[in-house]
Amino acid sequence: MRAIADICVIPITGRISVRKEVARAHQILRDAGLDVALHAYGTNVEGELKTILSAIEQIHQALHREGAPRISTTIKLGTRTDKPQSLSDKVKAVEAAVRPT
Repeated sequence: MRAIADICVIPITGRISVRKEVARAHQILRDAGLDVALHAYGTNVEGELKTILSAIEQIHQALHREGAPRISTTIKLGTRTDKPQSLSDKVKAVEAAVRPT
């Protein structure tokens, strides 16, 4: 089953900056073969549902192994069966709706 997700991984490290850990998480998503789009407060992900969930587990395992004692992850997940829809399809649909006539 295909899915689109918005993932926000927050490693609790005691440091202000977590860009190293966020970059690692992003790389794991890409290595899993998922389509990813990084944004200011997370990452949009498109792919097979099982692959997305497995990649999130891999992110937690990797970041814990690399020293993050605690990780908080927020996941918004959508699936649909009536038609295929990609990340870009969703963005284009909204852009078309707000375009001046």
